[in-house]
Amino acid sequence: MPQLNYPCPDCRTTNNVHATSCEYEGRRRPAIESAYIEVVAQLSRQPTTEEALRAEVTEWTPLHQAVLGRLQRERRIEADEGSLRMLTAEEYKDRVSRPQSDPLLTIYEKGSVPGAHDNAVFAMIAFYEMVGLTWGEAREKVVEWLYESGTWARGGFEESAPEDLVEAKKHVFDQGYGWREKARAAKAVIDRSL
Repeated sequence: MPQLNYPCPDCRTTNNVHATSCEYEGRRRPAIESAYIEVVAQLSRQPTTEEALRAEVTEWTPLHQAVLGRLQRERRIEADEGSLRMLTAEEYKDRVSRPQSDPLLTIYEKGSVPGAHDNAVFAMIAFYEMVGLTWGEAREKVVEWLYESGTWARGGFEESAPEDLVEAKKHVFDQGYGWREKARAAKAVIDRSL
């Protein structure tokens, strides 16, 4: 199931080392985790308005507001007729299985081409790690994408099977590498080729 790792709402770190330009630089993990827990605990009980959510949290701070914003941007919370609702793990997993914007959307929809494969596979694995899938789920999604997008059929791989290719990139998942730079590089090659 997709996990919520309580990332910093600004720089997304999941430890005490923030980016130098982070609004919450110096803020310790317990404070960030506490803000997440207070917001998530309320929204997990039942849908509520943002005003009611603020009233339920003992001391609503700018950090709580930033956490709520991060959860909304990551599509873990949906707003419906003025009410906020926390998605179940299954609902979230279904929603994030498909990238929503470029450059990942181009990679996902068009597939990769020789010359972009390394960056494209790297980007897809890093994307699924970022949205909180387990390694098994991410591996399954990337292998599925390799087939369904036509990427594997285009060839250009040293590995004999998509599963071998994805398994060789497990370090991308384990290290939590970002996807943006690799996705942009892959999209540029794909756009020129297709």
